[in-house]
Amino acid sequence: MIQVKENNTVKVHYTGKLSDGQIFDSSEGKEPLEFTLGQGQLIPGFEKGLIDMKLNEKKTITLAKEEAYGEPSEELIHEVQKSQLPQDMEPQVGMGLVSKTQDGQEMNLMIVEVKDETVIIDGNHPLAGKELIFDLEVVEIK
Repeated sequence: MIQVKENNTVKVHYTGKLSDGQIFDSSEGKEPLEFTLGQGQLIPGFEKGLIDMKLNEKKTITLAKEEAYGEPSEELIHEVQKSQLPQDMEPQVGMGLVSKTQDGQEMNLMIVEVKDETVIIDGNHPLAGKELIFDLEVVEIK
């Protein structure tokens, strides 16, 4: 029977949960996720968990934060003057922002604290520092 190997293109149904059971992402009710292993499109632990799975096989994997989004980096947390934000913006905790890096890449940021004159923004992935659990089902192997 065919098994998932490096460089295979696969279609996978998945549900991603935090250790408390809270679902943060799922393909339920949508098309399965399709990607080619070994191209770095997904977090390393997700791809590694699929290796040797068979067609229609289901399993649950638990990823340590190092296999997922890693530890949060203090270097990605900054205090910014409110005057640097768009004038019509009323900053609130949890609000997302997009910034461009010097090389033109877009970076997603989140406001984590609002002060009188400044805001604290965090450029870490929202799932950084968390253990992730995925329920996987391989639905196609090419």
